[in-house]
Amino acid sequence: MKPLDLNSYIIIDEYSSTPKYKQLVNSIYLAIEKGILQKNSPLPSINELSFKLELSRDTAEKGYRQLRKLGIIESVPGKGFFIANTSFSTRTKVCLLFNKLSSHKKIIYDSFSKTLGDRASIDFYVYNNDFTLFKKLLINKKEDYSHYVIIPHFIDAFEPPEDVINMIDKDKLIILDKLIPKIEGQFAAVYEDFSKDIYQALSEALDSLSKYHTIKIIFPENSYFPNEILEGFSRFCNQYAFSYQVINNFESHEIQKGEAYICLMEDDLVELAEKIIALNWKAGNEVGIISYNETPVKRIILDGITTISTDFSMLGSETAKCILNNSREHIKVPFYLNLRSSL
Repeated sequence: MKPLDLNSYIIIDEYSSTPKYKQLVNSIYLAIEKGILQKNSPLPSINELSFKLELSRDTAEKGYRQLRKLGIIESVPGKGFFIANTSFSTRTKVCLLFNKLSSHKKIIYDSFSKTLGDRASIDFYVYNNDFTLFKKLLINKKEDYSHYVIIPHFIDAFEPPEDVINMIDKDKLIILDKLIPKIEGQFAAVYEDFSKDIYQALSEALDSLSKYHTIKIIFPENSYFPNEILEGFSRFCNQYAFSYQVINNFESHEIQKGEAYICLMEDDLVELAEKIIALNWKAGNEVGIISYNETPVKRIILDGITTISTDFSMLGSETAKCILNNSREHIKVPFYLNLRSSL
């Protein structure tokens, strides 16, 4: 049997954040499902894959190892690789669109991928909060995905995001992390309620906050963070009679005793810690600190940083369950206060 032109069925997308060895695996799966590759069809050698697709040998070998582990391909010394099995269940195909990469997004991705296991192939894209790139990725997708999972955070959307998202069949749509208005039809969602979450978390910290006269939130300009955070923050401060301020640029800001700070960005948290240390103050005494999003290191620095945070692992696993269960449910993920000595 004559080998096919590998460029006709193996597609390596340089824009995708999916590891290239997984793109190789997914391409072979898709070619089998479409009937392009059949049982005993020959496959290109490792050297040919490396040369024609500009892949490293390690990447090509890792992809083939995964396919052999799944029982899809085999090899015969002197004859090379071939398709050994085509009688497998059609796998779910997911287009996963993240707004950015971070340690927290990695937790979501890892939990999502682990929960799906081998029952789905994932094409993973990161649009860096850029609405233009987000729209281009969605419009230019030629694959027929069974599901589109979208984290919709944008810094500067020049048109309503729902206009683009509404182009997707709602049976295939799952909104992750942030609900946005005016999406039509019934669709799945696993989300945070940003306004309610910060209000409730600060309410739980009321006793510790009561020793400060002012609460300041560092909310950078042109931020992808939703304005609902500011709504919940101001509602809490007004209800409990705290003076409050929204700081867009913390670099030139002078801190004062009796203030508590809410840091959304890690860079601002580091700068605040440096200012406290330079003044020979102690977090939790002269100045209070609350940091958005839990990480292990925050349990240690400055004798422990108070955090308010969603359950990132649950965001990923519940989204995967929506796919596996074909659910259209809207699931709100819990939000936690981790009270430590910085407050």
